Amino acid sequence: MVVGEVRPIVHVGDPVLHHPCEPVTRFDGELAALVDDMFASMYAADGVGLAANQIGVPLRVFIYDCPDADGERHKGVVVNPELELPGIGERRLDPDDEGCLSVPGQYAELPRPDHATVRALDAAGEPVTVTGTGLLARCLQHETDHLDGYLYIDRLPAKRRKQVLAAYEEARSAIADISSL
Repeated sequence: MVVGEVRPIVHVGDPVLHHPCEPVTRFDGELAALVDDMFASMYAADGVGLAANQIGVPLRVFIYDCPDADGERHKGVVVNPELELPGIGERRLDPDDEGCLSVPGQYAELPRPDHATVRALDAAGEPVTVTGTGLLARCLQHETDHLDGYLYIDRLPAKRRKQVLAAYEEARSAIADISSL
């Protein structure tokens, strides 16, 4: 059972997505309610991860519910994360496609390290370390990027980024045209 209120997902272009988020300093009922709303919003949008700024709240919090490379499902809350990636000599890139709830309907190949760790706090303020492979590793990197003010499209080559944004705008226009009928 999911508790919490479904909030609208903020889309590319909204300033809250393009600035670093503020660290969380209070671990209270307000944070717990935000986390509940984030899970409700993520599930409603069929996502596997969601950063607080994607629902308009500029705090360093993200949630995830996705499998690792072995298919084992992981679910959790990460507050004030520090991302750790393998060193260059130990790094293997996963060239999979990536998408984002804040750029709906668009996907692009984006190589990322196939292993990642975040050291952070949980929603109660207790230390937590999350290490992931496969989709979980991608999610940890993707959501930490959000908290730092970046979208996955910011990591794409300029030409590919323009193509993704053009396709996104075209899809938005088509939806607006249909809605006006």
